[in-house]
Amino acid sequence: MLKIRSLTLAVLACASLSAAAQQGPVLFYGIMELSGTGATPGNNFDNGVKLAVKEINAAGGILGRKINYVSTDTQTNPAVAKAVAQKAIDEGAYVVLGPVHSGSMIVSMGETRRAEIANFTGGEAAVITQQGNPYVFRTSFTQSISMPKLARYIKDELKAKSVAVLFTNNDFGKGGRDEMVKALAANDIKVIADLSTDPGQIDFSTVVLRAKQADPDVVFAYLTEEEGARLLREFKKQGFAKPIVGETTIIGQKVIELAGDAADGVLGHVGLTPDAPQPAVKAFDAKYLAEYKQRSDHNGMKGYSAVYIIKAVTEKIGKFDSKALAAALHGAKISTKDNPGVLLDVAIDAKGDLDRDSFIVKVASGKQQVIATVPPVGGK
Repeated sequence: MLKIRSLTLAVLACASLSAAAQQGPVLFYGIMELSGTGATPGNNFDNGVKLAVKEINAAGGILGRKINYVSTDTQTNPAVAKAVAQKAIDEGAYVVLGPVHSGSMIVSMGETRRAEIANFTGGEAAVITQQGNPYVFRTSFTQSISMPKLARYIKDELKAKSVAVLFTNNDFGKGGRDEMVKALAANDIKVIADLSTDPGQIDFSTVVLRAKQADPDVVFAYLTEEEGARLLREFKKQGFAKPIVGETTIIGQKVIELAGDAADGVLGHVGLTPDAPQPAVKAFDAKYLAEYKQRSDHNGMKGYSAVYIIKAVTEKIGKFDSKALAAALHGAKISTKDNPGVLLDVAIDAKGDLDRDSFIVKVASGKQQVIATVPPVGGK
């Protein structure tokens, strides 16, 4: 009888602990580039996540549970990112946020796939969602969506017939270069210079000179933030006067700060910008500035909106089940009317890629100015 009573008490104790765990904080795990060459996007993404978590917890959490957010530095090293992904799994993460850099994400996402944990990334390399991983979701456009949008703008608005392409020689840069070259060809625009640069490159005098000598109508630049700023300063130094166009990174706030007036006039296609006219974006911009004493860039918006996307879909399925969350994310449509934290109405497709409004911006007097809104590929 004593043994039966002891066993009963043990079972009740385990059940009590299980119930308590289900009411305790839910673990969101960040795999972030907090140092190294990816520190600028990584820290902004991380700050965006933390701001969203702070707001959601203050409002009562998700399904009555607070979020416990833990972020770990990958040092912008893919091998470290992979090890951190395994740590997130071992610690029982509900979702994983990051890495932001495509190269690290490509290495680490196999771990979260095996564990069947939904994994959000700011990486833009097309290959990330081309591998059929059902647990990977973007917070940014894939290059295969953004580059055709930008190529059409180069043709229709800039009337360009020739382009010099400059890109960083890594997974991010090569993926963007490949998609842009295809998109330019589809618009009958000739690539007359195809120039690679190294990650962390300091001196851009030679590559800028080669681009100038090619005499393109437009330069397309696809580099990470610090390298992009150095490139723009060199173009200004060499007196280049043709349009310089890029994707999100070339007109990021960090690039504008580092390049100074060399960034003025640069054009870029962005999936997210704190200067967008939508009320939800304006509210986020003000809150981020108040929290961190500096403005966010697109990476901060990606981190922030990702947490609210997770919240919206978790509340829809009514439970904390990462496998069910991933299944429900495919085909999800989330509106700012019901979930202002997602910042812009968003649809997620079967591959984990998203579709929403995007923007063409121009840098003027050290600020991004939205000059055009590009509608979702799938329409409203």
